[in-house]
Amino acid sequence: MPHRQRPRWWTLFTFLVVGSFICLAAPLAAAPVAETDPNAIQSAFAAAAQEFGVPESVLLAVAYNESRWEHHDGEPSTSGGYGVMHLTDIASIAQQEAKGEDLDAIERSAVDDASANTLHAAAELLGLHPEALKQDAAQNIRGGAALLAQYARETVGTTPAAEADWYGAVAKYSGSQEADVALGYANTVFATINRGSARTTSEGQQVTLAAASVEPNTSTADSLHLRNTKYTGADCPNGLACRIMPAAYVLNNPKNLSDYGNYDLADREADGLDIQYIVIHDTETPYVPTIRLFQNPRAYVSSHYVLRASDGQITQMVDNKNVAWTAGNWYINSHSINFEHEGYAIEGATWYSERMYQQSARLVRYLAQKYDIPLDRAHIIGHDDVPGMTRSRQAGMHWDPGPFWDWAHYMTLMGAPINPSSGDRDSNIVTINPNFATNQPLMTYCYTSTNCREVPRQSASFVYLRTAPSFSAPYIINPYINPAQSYATRANNWANKAATGQQFYRVERQGDWDAIYFSGQKAWFYNPDNSNTTPGSGTLVTPKAGLASIAVYGRAYPEASAYPPGITPQPLEKIYDIPAGQIYVSQEKVKADYYAAPVYRLNPAEHTVVEGQTEYYLIFFNHRFGFVKASDVDVVNP
Repeated sequence: MPHRQRPRWWTLFTFLVVGSFICLAAPLAAAPVAETDPNAIQSAFAAAAQEFGVPESVLLAVAYNESRWEHHDGEPSTSGGYGVMHLTDIASIAQQEAKGEDLDAIERSAVDDASANTLHAAAELLGLHPEALKQDAAQNIRGGAALLAQYARETVGTTPAAEADWYGAVAKYSGSQEADVALGYANTVFATINRGSARTTSEGQQVTLAAASVEPNTSTADSLHLRNTKYTGADCPNGLACRIMPAAYVLNNPKNLSDYGNYDLADREADGLDIQYIVIHDTETPYVPTIRLFQNPRAYVSSHYVLRASDGQITQMVDNKNVAWTAGNWYINSHSINFEHEGYAIEGATWYSERMYQQSARLVRYLAQKYDIPLDRAHIIGHDDVPGMTRSRQAGMHWDPGPFWDWAHYMTLMGAPINPSSGDRDSNIVTINPNFATNQPLMTYCYTSTNCREVPRQSASFVYLRTAPSFSAPYIINPYINPAQSYATRANNWANKAATGQQFYRVERQGDWDAIYFSGQKAWFYNPDNSNTTPGSGTLVTPKAGLASIAVYGRAYPEASAYPPGITPQPLEKIYDIPAGQIYVSQEKVKADYYAAPVYRLNPAEHTVVEGQTEYYLIFFNHRFGFVKASDVDVVNP
């Protein structure tokens, strides 16, 4: 954006240093999960269910909604949760205080709550050291089963045989005293039981929950005496625990009306500044410090919503009619609603909890319906999809939520799965769609200038692109960012990665390899039996006949003649070129506009929306999208 550049606090999480491992013997201790047995986790669920009298379907459904049956190699989530059952450790939360990041009243109440210490409670029930439950998936599952059994005895006085009577115990497992959160969680778990699920985890474990028709006995939660706090003012659907904590809108210097934070007042629907995109970010810092940052007017940054990893709690900080300062592109800011998710891009799926995915997807679905936003990857985008407004800013654009965000699962949760039924099988448009569980490419990352190393293998939402149809061929490069091949496997290098849900024109196929037009060049990716793609659809555009190349822009701004007196026309700088003959996929045509809000105003009507006549196509150009003028292109048949 022309008058605000979003900072990013790339503070990497420092893991808790654990003391010596001591595993105490227990008479019913399960054997460690054998990594070579793909059914070991399934067997561990069956054994723990029998041992503690918990219906296997309930145990499996709770675990699915906590972790999607992922163990994450004993690493904690941002909310201090470990393993398949996401057992929480108070020390991981208290560590934030040791780093100088004070906990607010919500986090302090969580520390005092037993729900923040389920790892230790489960370990005590099993007679094991907590470290055993962190490292061993089978013991972690036993710990979760032991807790559920205890919660059942506390809610209904016994461990009932019928799945329906475990509703109260499941609600208590949520760890929340809020009715909306606890009962919403229990409803989600029982919906999972009724729907069933099956997946192969990133560690190769094959787990299945058979669908079963179960009507939960909701009266079993009555003894929990949950709070019915009424959240008012937040733009959220019913059933989500949303709260309002406004970001700062403050003039920092009375002598300089352009020095203010942290967003701009607007009335977007009334002014014709349509909300077209929902942008997904991660925070790179814990939940509470993120909220506090947005409340500091000198931070010059904000977001409409912030979501907590542990339970998906949602804090709305900017009214959706206003423009948040968040995406590093003023045109996108003007037309988007932004979500910050608690997590760290480089740590990946370890940090993105299933509850957060589900709550976020529900909010997206609600907002998309309210504001008429298409549920596709041209409109539900990552911060990593957003282009810089100028060529010089491409290298500095952000890369969150990163390669480990599960776009396929996320789109499925909002009712818009990336599958062949939505594509045109007869066209050469392909949608990138690798299997998230099994797609675990090599990646590296430089944590500091001297600490560069391979990132632990984990599921990822992209395919690598090469200059030729061979694994020995060099990766493609983006000369405007970093041409070095040594940079190719960096997790934050988007020059050679096509992401899940993005659509491109397939120009050639050789054996198991497909070539697409990407970033102004022909790029190859491995696609045996179309295993990394599904059929796509859209409008195909190519440089107009007779033009050697056309410009790609990072924003859809009006022509200079559209600006009224007193408003400086915004420059329109090309960021890339498309050579003649290349073809790209578009999902929409947009009309140019610019929201002129250069200074602090208490009345949004004092700002101006400049509307032009120029039309643009939004195209999937490289990892980030771009805009091309409709007058510069011809539309071609698929």
